[in-house]
Amino acid sequence: MAFITSPMAGKIVEINIKLGQMVTEDDEAFILEAMKMENVVYGEAGVVKAILVNVGDKVEEDAPLAEIE
Repeated sequence: MAFITSPMAGKIVEINIKLGQMVTEDDEAFILEAMKMENVVYGEAGVVKAILVNVGDKVEEDAPLAEIE
């Protein structure tokens, strides 16, 4: 089991993955807004088992965003 984590503190503005979806390290899983800039959070290789945040949530650096198996 692995997690997609936030690279920095910010706000989730877009979720581009779904439960059960196969993702790779190249997939744009989340869009995170930090300091008025949008940043792409890339996936981890595996299947999405849980999405742990919603659009609009504020997250801290290294916060888990999704569980990957």
